[in-house]
Amino acid sequence: MSGPRPPRVLWVSTSTQTQGGIATCVRTLAATGLWERWGVRHVATHRDGSKGDKALAFASGLARYTATMLLRRPDLVHIHMSSAGSFVRKAAMAWLAYLLGVPVVLHVHSGRFHLFHDRAPAPLRRFIAATLTRADVVIALGELMRTRLAAIAPDAHLTSLPNPVRISPVTTRPAGAAPHVVFLGRIWDKKGAFALIEAWAKESGGTGGHLTMAGDGEHERARALARELGVADSVTVHEWLSTDQVAELLASADVLALPSENEGQPMVVLEAMSRGLAVLATEVGGIPELVTDGVEGLLVPPHDAGALADALGELLGNEPRRRALGEAGAARARAEFAADAVAARIESLYHEVLARNGHPARGGRAGR
Repeated sequence: MSGPRPPRVLWVSTSTQTQGGIATCVRTLAATGLWERWGVRHVATHRDGSKGDKALAFASGLARYTATMLLRRPDLVHIHMSSAGSFVRKAAMAWLAYLLGVPVVLHVHSGRFHLFHDRAPAPLRRFIAATLTRADVVIALGELMRTRLAAIAPDAHLTSLPNPVRISPVTTRPAGAAPHVVFLGRIWDKKGAFALIEAWAKESGGTGGHLTMAGDGEHERARALARELGVADSVTVHEWLSTDQVAELLASADVLALPSENEGQPMVVLEAMSRGLAVLATEVGGIPELVTDGVEGLLVPPHDAGALADALGELLGNEPRRRALGEAGAARARAEFAADAVAARIESLYHEVLARNGHPARGGRAGR
């Protein structure tokens, strides 16, 4: 006599071919074999491109999601969401699952989610709280986000889970090589991109170092600022790079700089740590849960140009310090954020949720 059938799990997120942290997180978890172990079907509701491209992607994804929910009724839905429009779209999909009695795991990625909630009109705030509360589990990226979500929805079933990182070989650069600093992310004020160029102009003289910036955003403004400050020869500004190109860039670097004004739990910080880079970042959002100041990197207050320049100067001028921070970061990434360990925790959540809903799961690894 056959046992219970394996569960059917449906994932909803941006396309794995898009840019950004959520897509990187989804790709990283999928690469652990989690999708194969659980027979996951993936519905993409967003892709890069024009507004029309994005609208078409959501319409297509919503149609696929609705058809799957009605015709193939999954046993569990795992929805990755950000804030603002992403939340509204994904919340509508979550409520269809709620109405059909399908368990839902919400995975909140936005470090600005609490600001989105606080600035929303009262009816939307109530809707946000109800959506979180109704979910079987809400995954928050770190304890700070979990605390913030608990303030929004005190009765929600919240758990804290770090972003995953694929552990990569640490590339040791030749002793005495000129320092290479990289910035990966949107090139705009909120990521501190222009403040970083100003700090570079102040501190990089005589080091022979190079700053490489890559991402979408205000490329020409960044190049113009570098020319104005006389550092155009030591600052390179790229469009967004492919996954392989990012890996090559990180392998050539000594320091990741991310002086943002707000963050969740940036995937790029974890990727840099796993490759042995020292991290220079702001003490915002979930970053202090990844990097301890003076241990795996240097943390500075947001919008503090002087502190940013001083920390950059310290890293540029002290190779042993850079190496020690990078080695500590690589060790912590392996110990706390390895993708296989994060995937195992997600699978444990699946077992718990399915058991509560009367489905003795046969998929994945055994619950822990």
